Amino acid sequence: CEIYLVRHAQTEWNASGRWQGHADPPLSMEGRAQASALISVLTAELAGDRVSRIVCSDLSRARETASGLGRHFGLIPASDPNLREMDIGEWSGLGRAEIAARNPELLERFEAGDPDARPPGGETRREIRHRARLAVRRIVDADPWGRILIVSHLGLIRALLPDADPGNAEFLRLSAADVLTRRMRVDRKDRMGEKGEKEEAEGPV
Repeated sequence: CEIYLVRHAQTEWNASGRWQGHADPPLSMEGRAQASALISVLTAELAGDRVSRIVCSDLSRARETASGLGRHFGLIPASDPNLREMDIGEWSGLGRAEIAARNPELLERFEAGDPDARPPGGETRREIRHRARLAVRRIVDADPWGRILIVSHLGLIRALLPDADPGNAEFLRLSAADVLTRRMRVDRKDRMGEKGEKEEAEGPV
């Protein structure tokens, strides 16, 4: 089974640096353009190979990104709430500086990767890792020989692959074994079809 882990396109909150979590802002105008460009990049990457299934988070930014892919590839994306972004509770809608002012010690633990650091009213990294792996395993078990597009969020992708850092409307191409055993085997592509490095750190967005 081959998996393309796709991060949703940009929202206004992404552009302004607000952490989203389970909040549900739609794509920005730039995000809609990114989602459209992503179709061309994925089509070139697939080189005529058939996509067997598209599964996305039920949050609108992922569903909007997946819908264009679905129309292009002739598939109806399936929605799965277990592919949602990390639940960051009371931090949703805040920028990093606001979070640091409210919960400095907790944020430090969270950003250091403490698996049990829990945003107020949210979930831990350990919990999202468990949720993400179960979700992907179910998807793979339903289509073990397929080529699957999974449209989700940065926090969930990092729960599966801690070193991953896809930008908005960027994707990682991996085997199911790579994802489920947390190995990072490569092909990160951005929406322009180029490899690159990101410099800024981001929270669950």
